[in-house]
Amino acid sequence: MNISALARRAGISPSGVRWYESAGILPAPVRAGNGYRSYDERDLSRLTLIISLRRLGMSPVEAGRLATQCLESGPTHPLLVATLEQQRRKIAEQRADLELLEHQLVDLERTIEAVDPRGTDRRDPIAVLFVCNGNSARSQLGEALLGHFGGPDFAAMSAGTRPKRVHELAVRVLAEINVDWRNAKAKHIGEFLDRRIDYVITLSNSAREECPTLSGRHNALHWHLDDPSEVGGPQETRLQAFRATRTELTVRLRPFIEIARRAAGRLPAIAGPDPAR
Repeated sequence: MNISALARRAGISPSGVRWYESAGILPAPVRAGNGYRSYDERDLSRLTLIISLRRLGMSPVEAGRLATQCLESGPTHPLLVATLEQQRRKIAEQRADLELLEHQLVDLERTIEAVDPRGTDRRDPIAVLFVCNGNSARSQLGEALLGHFGGPDFAAMSAGTRPKRVHELAVRVLAEINVDWRNAKAKHIGEFLDRRIDYVITLSNSAREECPTLSGRHNALHWHLDDPSEVGGPQETRLQAFRATRTELTVRLRPFIEIARRAAGRLPAIAGPDPAR
């Protein structure tokens, strides 16, 4: 095949083929009797592999060297296998990051939809109730973190549909960010049936299904989080699960706090230029 056919089948331009040849990435082509470049299927395989490796982030020289090694030793060359495995891990990490971003965007959209400036008495703190099953981990962390980050603008509360003792690791990961939660007690959702609540945030699918109807007008959000107390294994593994829940709640609470403050008219004034100057 001539250079135009090779380039077309490889998906690049003829000038790109010439560049790879001039840089020594591709071997010098065979010349036909008429002096024109002539290529075969092996040349196409080499060029296609080089282009694929370049798309995986390799430099032209690295891609050319590995392509040559693979053509000599076969597709199971250790470096090629390692490169492909590394790319699979990167793709998996990127996919996880995109899924997390999608969840965060959905949460933000739901928060914006749920926030109603008419539903909050601007004279009182914004009352937020976190609900999960046992009120031992997720909802306790939500209550503590909202109080920590939201300050006096919020009245943070938590409850469970089937409350049990506050988990010691929840207390520990809060202590790591200087939040003292040693005196916290688990509470039943029934204690809040007649309380004024502006936002109810359920943190598990089952809690959303079992949560009784609260009196008064309020906005409902659902942030399903895996229960860190269900993670087994060594102490450090379990502790990491609680830290991950703390981090995820922090990420979700940041936009919620600002949107709820704005709806209630409690964002601090943005400092402008000094009119006296």
